[in-house]
Amino acid sequence: MMTGYPGFISGRLYRGLKEKDPSARFTFLVHPSQMKKARQMLDMEEKVKLVEGDITQEDLGMESGVMASLQETVTHFFHLAAIYDLAVPKEAAEKVNVTGTDRVNQFVRSIPGLKRYLYFSTAYVSGERTGRVTEEELDQGQRFKNHYESTKFEAEKRVRALDGVPLTIIRPGVVVGDSRTGETAKFDGPYFVMRFLDGMGPLPIPYIGHGRNPFNIVPVDYIVNATVYLAHAGKDGTFHLTDPSPYTAREVYRMISEELLGRKPMFTLPARLADGLMSIKPVRRYYDVEKEAIAYMTNQSDYDSSHAQAVLAEGGIRCPDFASYLPNLVSYYKKHREDPEKKIKIQ
Repeated sequence: MMTGYPGFISGRLYRGLKEKDPSARFTFLVHPSQMKKARQMLDMEEKVKLVEGDITQEDLGMESGVMASLQETVTHFFHLAAIYDLAVPKEAAEKVNVTGTDRVNQFVRSIPGLKRYLYFSTAYVSGERTGRVTEEELDQGQRFKNHYESTKFEAEKRVRALDGVPLTIIRPGVVVGDSRTGETAKFDGPYFVMRFLDGMGPLPIPYIGHGRNPFNIVPVDYIVNATVYLAHAGKDGTFHLTDPSPYTAREVYRMISEELLGRKPMFTLPARLADGLMSIKPVRRYYDVEKEAIAYMTNQSDYDSSHAQAVLAEGGIRCPDFASYLPNLVSYYKKHREDPEKKIKIQ
């Protein structure tokens, strides 16, 4: 059973799980607003059942008969549903990310035949921490850059508090498109760099801040391959699905600039000044960049993924180098940069 469908990662995860085990049957808990899209994407696939529901409601918004049936048949539960927007208001983030996860946890505990609960957290539960962050660390008294981070932190605390549940916690870095095709659902995260650079026109290109911090980027196909392997291997614990050898934010910025525009940045714009400029609504709307994105160019933790790397190596799964697939990301962005479905609405 899976939440978050028909989201970008959940859709790809479904295909990966189906490829791994063609005999598997799937149930997707789909929000009413997404039911039409989910039906169109699945196109009457026989081994898939769509259940209308809402993770923020009691019993996940399911009818009692449907819930009872699922309690008897579900063996694996994948919880991906969340609000990922960096600019999400506090109330909305808490309702979906915290209350929603509480509701899912209650349902998961009611499944007698549960073999594995896979919860999608984020590496950014580390908040404003700097330096090395290990996979088992969580509450270190850190502060957070936005409500997305703080609510995912609270949600992971609640998941970790479950007793007697076979649990795998997935902590991705910044997820971008497919490393082979560049395909992505939304131009957020590092794509804000591309948006910003697009807006520079013929002007000299600045770096944003010192950029000495690691900027941890991973392609969606790595996340999917790793999750499929961890689900079937039945591995307990928390896994940083992050790049074990990340480039610095400055290096990422330069590589994107060269690939997208064929030009290198010429000078450094102080991060505080950039943050101040993006606090002005007309400026951030002109550049199509969320103000909250600036912090990720100047302040990130260094994620220790040694446990994940050791386990995934058994399945021959490794994170590709960012430089090797950046041309595919940029090529896809150029082809779809004006697609309204992929743009993020800037407040």
